[in-house]
This record gives sequence, structure tokens and C-alpha cells, in this order.
Amino acid sequence: MKKSICMLLLGCLSASAQNFVTVKGTEFLRDGKAYHYIGANYWYGALLASEKYGDRKRLLRELDQLKANGMDNLRVLVGADGGSYDYTVPYALQPKQGQYDAAVLDGLDYLLSEMKKRDMVAVLYLTNNWEWSGGMSQYLEWNGYGEIPNPNLKPENTWPKFMDYVSQFHSCGACKEALEKHIRYVIGRTNAYTKTKYTEDPTIMAWQVANEPRIFKVENEKAFTNWLDETVNLIDSLDKNHLICTGSEGKAGSNDDIAAFERTHQNPKIDYLTMHIWPKNWSWYDYKNEKGTLPTAIAKATDYIEQHISAAQKLNRPIVIEEFGLPRRDESLLPTSDVSSRNAFYEVFFDRLSKSIKDKQPLQAVNFWGYGGEGRAVHENGKWEKGEAFTADPPQEPQGLNAVFSTDETTLQLIKKYNRNIRKL
Repeated sequence: MKKSICMLLLGCLSASAQNFVTVKGTEFLRDGKAYHYIGANYWYGALLASEKYGDRKRLLRELDQLKANGMDNLRVLVGADGGSYDYTVPYALQPKQGQYDAAVLDGLDYLLSEMKKRDMVAVLYLTNNWEWSGGMSQYLEWNGYGEIPNPNLKPENTWPKFMDYVSQFHSCGACKEALEKHIRYVIGRTNAYTKTKYTEDPTIMAWQVANEPRIFKVENEKAFTNWLDETVNLIDSLDKNHLICTGSEGKAGSNDDIAAFERTHQNPKIDYLTMHIWPKNWSWYDYKNEKGTLPTAIAKATDYIEQHISAAQKLNRPIVIEEFGLPRRDESLLPTSDVSSRNAFYEVFFDRLSKSIKDKQPLQAVNFWGYGGEGRAVHENGKWEKGEAFTADPPQEPQGLNAVFSTDETTLQLIKKYNRNIRKL
């Protein structure tokens, strides 16, 4: 693919350039070797790293624990937008369109500088399909499409109503222009701590267009594909060193049509593919019938994975399962609660990754959702309020619902074991 080829053509053979993650066929390469990983979603990393809003001592402890358990790949949100609604990230990188909070940008710089010290890499997503960090819905509100119909705030704001609202983004010229300016601004940044341009920093593995961009409607596929291609082409024009991916859920974000997923990912500048798997959200799993529905969730997840591996094989790209999660027993938010079903679910993904590596198939990595570290639910109902510690669960969800805590020794040991094993394959 282009990243590995371009560096050779340009003579980019410095030590730092050699560390960029690249792709060759359906494989990732790093330092000239195959690169496989079990990493974590750490969406709040830049906020935790902010001197103003976060907790840098906690950040450093968590990065050390992640690294000690073999997790050198983190998927991180590039800030947030708006921040004025309850159930959304309040510490917005972009409080108003085109205006930036220096304290959040500084947090992103600090996070990347500390990851660099630990030889870790980040996948940075540039906007969000969902309401919890502003994202596309916030751009629509900013550009005259009316108040965001946030389903967390009013019962009449149903999820179908919200998704209809967001589907307008792909045809909103002013919204797309604002996102383009945002992308140019972020990618054009120089890290205040390392003095390295973002475009020249191997700590960044990839730019991701968005968290879970969705087609939404069959008739919206053309507008969606055009927007996706334009955005991918823009990122490629700004940065030849880093990989590009879309952040798609896969079939679930493509009108439940794997062929639509393939059609919307034809652009050769998309270096690798992604899929997300959420058994609870997709009604495959019910914690009230854990014993009866866990096998169903595993079977459906397995089928979903196989469909996407086949799609990746057709497109000759690597693919990453970059989101998956399962609640603790009885959906408890307590770190002392049982995680045996979660561990069993995780192990299915880790085993399939190992098999793919052995058989030279396109599945190359997984990122579980998500690492909550030292964060804990403060309230019995799991509600998050401004000023409280971050967990892996975004503000609209019960805190601790899908989080792997720093005290989850059985889960962390499982991840460490598989990370050690896959690096021997």
C-alpha cells in the first residue's frame, strides 16, 4: 500500500520514519516486522492528559499498566465538539465551530509525548457519528439544522429521529467544510512537548475519519460514499506518512449489508478496514439470561467476524476489530463483580485473531472497549457528572458498564498472555 511505498520512493529512511506503521497486502508492518496487537479503546486519553481537566499522574500510571500488559495500541478521540449538553463530553476541543480550547490540545500533545516514551501508538479519530462528543450532529446544529434531537435528553427524541438528523451531514456543504477545516487544523499541528509535527510523528499509527460513520439509509449511500472519499483523499493529501481508516462498524453501519460496506470502502487510500461488535446493543445478549444468551452472542459475533474477514480478503486490506465489549455479571458497575462471561467473550476474539495470524488471513488486530483504568462509577445508577473521573464509558452510558478496570487482574492477564503469544507467531 502507499505508505510503505511512498517512504522508499521519497528516501524517508531516517530512524523515525522506519517506525511508522505501514501496510503490505493484508498485513501491518512496524520496524520491518509484522505488527499484530490486542489494544484498547481509550477515548478520553487526551482529556485525562490535560493539565486543566485531567489527571496526569493517573494517566502515567495507566499507560504503564497498559504497556506492562502488552497493550501498545490505543484508540483515542481527538477532543469533542460543543460540550454544552448534558450527557456529552463537556471539555470540548472545539467549544464553538472553528474555536479551540488550548488546554485540550495540550492534553493531546502530552498524551502522544508520553506514549512515545513507551513505544506506543495511537489511532486518532477526528469526529463522531454519535451525540456523546458532539461530532456530526453538532456540526449540523452549528450550521442551521435545528437543535440536536439528543435521545438522552427528551423521550420524544428517539434514536431513529436522531439518526435521520445525522444523515443530513453527508449532504451539508457547510458542515463538511467545517470538518475539513478541523481536520486541516489538527493534522497540521506540531506537538508542544516533542516539537515534532503530527505528520512526522510515528506515535500516530493512523488517522480515522470518524467513530462509526453510518450510511443510515439506502438512498444516502451515494452522498455518504462521496463524503467518505473526499475526507479520505483530504487526509491523504495532508499526510503521506500515516495510515487512514474510516472507523466503520462494518455491516452494522452499512444498512446491515456487507456488500454496501465493500462498496463504500473501494478507495485505495483507505489503508485498512475496521469492524465493531456490540452484542448487548444489537440484542444478541441479555444479562438477565446470561447463560442462555452468551452462546448466541458468541455465535453471532463469530459469523459477523467471518463475513468481514471475507470482505477484507476481497479488498486485500488488513482488518481490525476495534470495538467490542460485554457487561459484567448482572450489569454491575462494581470492579469486584464477576467478569467470567466477559473473559470468555474476549477469548473468542483473541483466539480468532491468533488463527488469522497463523493462517495469514486479514484479521490483524483487536481493540477492546475499553480501558477504564482507575476510573469508577461515583453514583449508584452510573451517571457521570462534570468533574468526576473518566471511565471507558462515555458520558451517556452507566460508568463502568463496559470498562476494564486496573483491578481486573483476570482480564488483564488474559490480554497479556495473548499479546505475548501473538507476537511469537
